[in-house]
Amino acid sequence: MLVRDYMTSSVSSLNEDACLLDAALMIRHSGKRHVPVVTAEKKVVGILSDRDVSRLAPSMLARVTQEEYNRVFESTPLKQVMTKKPITIAPDAPIAEAVAVLHAKKIGALLVVENEKLVGILTTSDMLGLLHKLLAQQPPDAAVR
Repeated sequence: MLVRDYMTSSVSSLNEDACLLDAALMIRHSGKRHVPVVTAEKKVVGILSDRDVSRLAPSMLARVTQEEYNRVFESTPLKQVMTKKPITIAPDAPIAEAVAVLHAKKIGALLVVENEKLVGILTTSDMLGLLHKLLAQQPPDAAVR
């Protein structure tokens, strides 16, 4: 079993020159929780999660106006807030290696990179799907401990 067998290959990304508003809108409209950040040549330079966006948003308790709230999202460059040099994996890596990295680093996604370019994403949700498939293949009387 290889990473390429379980990764999502049609992954949306943002250019490194985008702003926080672009990431927030992408997350909201796509329902995805991770946004890869790439150069014009599709070279991976960062990643931003839905949790990052929430953490960066001004608190509604801070009594900021809607305009000030929006201005934060419009004026914050992704380069400034993304996780730089994200952990990546090759599409031909064993899936067990990917699971070990996700678990050990306590991260929700690995960007799949080939020849320094983004070719996919592998998330903990993808791995839960694999686990579900493997458990369904067990005989009904097999006890899970």
